Amino acid sequence: MEGLKGFLDQRGATQGMPNMQNIEKEIFEDEDVKAFLEQHKEELTPEAIRKGMSALLEFRMERDARKNNKEVKAPGLEPCLEVHNGFILVNYKRTEEAIREERERKRKRLIHSINMPKNIAEARFSDTALTPERQDVIGELLKFINSYKPNSTEYQKGLYLAGPFGVGKTYMMGALANELSENGVETTLVNVPTYSAEIKQAIATNTVEAKLVSIKNTPILVLDDIGAEMNSAWFRDEVLMVILQHRMLQELPTFFTSNFTIDQLEAHFAHSNKGDQELLKAKRLIERIRFLAKEYFVDGQNHRNPS
Repeated sequence: MEGLKGFLDQRGATQGMPNMQNIEKEIFEDEDVKAFLEQHKEELTPEAIRKGMSALLEFRMERDARKNNKEVKAPGLEPCLEVHNGFILVNYKRTEEAIREERERKRKRLIHSINMPKNIAEARFSDTALTPERQDVIGELLKFINSYKPNSTEYQKGLYLAGPFGVGKTYMMGALANELSENGVETTLVNVPTYSAEIKQAIATNTVEAKLVSIKNTPILVLDDIGAEMNSAWFRDEVLMVILQHRMLQELPTFFTSNFTIDQLEAHFAHSNKGDQELLKAKRLIERIRFLAKEYFVDGQNHRNPS
């Protein structure tokens, strides 16, 4: 009894509580406690049970607090009864909810989004309408997800999705990243127009190389809306070329979305911002894109501005 009273005193829970005999009676009538004592009846003496009353009470109080959404001793942990060297102890283990939350946090840490739309963070293929225009593309993306192995010696190409505005190209890339994260695979998604502006600003702070390193080496890279950035020979040759050359040599899967087909993108990159024609440099860049990705055209309704 002293053990019970001492425990309750520590918790500041004696005021307004029934007497110790009633508390003890409630403990022994508890279904979880009864099952525990029955399971360990060969290990526990009457003296061990008497000394373990405070542990049994702690177990009940913590369990019931969780059920009733009240303050608990250890958030994210749930109590369980154990026998150790003939003594009854309360141990705490992570709840299923806490395990799921931690798993979700780890999964989300595998997705690096650089200036991408907010809805991409929750994109899933299960929420993507399987229209005739998307069917082949989604099939190829799912095939990639199912077959991709980080340490495989067999190179797996990414996809280059060309098509008009609002047909779901970016959303499908977000779904790709989320599905890959379920398999523990890291993906970086980059909005190319915004990134091009940011990396030009990095020249002043001498941080261009630092901004390139993580993108060059990420296991899976998505370059979203390539060709929509301001036309710049420097960005083409010193940024995109550096990234794509490295990923080609290392055979790192790379995905693209664009309003241009690959042929149209080549014509776009052939014109510098100074009005020069640089066909050879554009062709060299496009050769790397063709090595890294298979081209698919995505058509359909504009879901941003449906008519």
